[in-house]
Amino acid sequence: MMRLPARINLHMIAAITAFLAYPVLVYRGMDSGLVWIAPVLVSSLYLFRAFERRDFETRVVNLLIGGILLAGVIFLRSMSAKFLPVLVQLMLCWFFGRTLFKGPPLIERLVRLDYSVFPPGVAEYCERLTWIWTLFFALNALLCSALAVWASDGWWAFYSGVVLVVSTVLLLMGEYFYRRFRFPDFEIPDPKTSIKSILVNGRKIWADVHARQY
Repeated sequence: MMRLPARINLHMIAAITAFLAYPVLVYRGMDSGLVWIAPVLVSSLYLFRAFERRDFETRVVNLLIGGILLAGVIFLRSMSAKFLPVLVQLMLCWFFGRTLFKGPPLIERLVRLDYSVFPPGVAEYCERLTWIWTLFFALNALLCSALAVWASDGWWAFYSGVVLVVSTVLLLMGEYFYRRFRFPDFEIPDPKTSIKSILVNGRKIWADVHARQY
């Protein structure tokens, strides 16, 4: 059995797993009348993180998110549960987008995990790619919102649980192969190595972005 390196950010792995499973849990909960379980579990994670953190700003943000989710469970039920993916996409959009206005852009930070010196054109490419991901998350937030309000539960679950994940993977794969074509002389690590590097250093990048004043 493969063991994960000790430095890998287990919080990030847990968050990704919860995000992937969330639409299925909500959809099943709608059928059984237990739709409140999924947002309550996610809210509990945020409240736990709020009490775990020492940084005041991070603690307040986690308390607000956890409190809003609990309030939504009480007053909005299924609609609150369906809007959590919107919140996630907006947070990712904000996280990527804020680095564009006071760099380096987030993709450049990730690439620098493997390289300290870039060939010409790579930094500009990283900035454009950060814009693409920012707009991608913004579009997903818009579509998830529209489906939550106007579409059936099945279509919402299909988009949030299948289309969103597949489109993310396709964008990752397409960018990887295009990058090899765009920079043929630039040694590029395989996807497994890049993912492991992100998991190991993800918290450091997250903290660095939050530490900057915008």
